[in-house]
Amino acid sequence: MICIPAEIPLDLCAIDDERKAIYHSNNSVCIWVFVSVVDRNRFMKETAGMNKAAREDFYLAHFNTELPL
Repeated sequence: MICIPAEIPLDLCAIDDERKAIYHSNNSVCIWVFVSVVDRNRFMKETAGMNKAAREDFYLAHFNTELPL
């Protein structure tokens, strides 16, 4: 196990983990948050194999909405 200390905002921690998708590379960690588990699962299925930039573009095009935190 590798654990990298970080200061994660409490609002983000309070969101159900099943509504989050996490991506990491050698220089960043991204956490995408979705309105529903269905949306999260769709994102994971449709972006499988994409790099970070492509996933970011997909998220912005399909899921960029204000979320109730």
